[in-house]
Amino acid sequence: MPKSIGVPTMGGVKASLIDYAYGAGGGLVYSLVSSLLGSEFIGSLASAAIAGSVIKGIRGETIATMLGFMGILSAMGGAQGTSTGISQGVM
Repeated sequence: MPKSIGVPTMGGVKASLIDYAYGAGGGLVYSLVSSLLGSEFIGSLASAAIAGSVIKGIRGETIATMLGFMGILSAMGGAQGTSTGISQGVM
């Protein structure tokens, strides 16, 4: 059963800020590696793996999982057809 919603505490705020900092650090590593390796599938895969391995523990696992999820969604979205604006009438 999930924990109930409560009043924010200084300890809870501190823990959330630490989690945010780890996420920002993982995002920074991902961005740097992605700029070196490219943002195609292999570059995205390597970037997520490296960012997840730089941040140790469950936070790193979470970062790698989230980046993998986002990478697959991005790759699938890129494969879908797009409109080229050819719907204009012919004169």
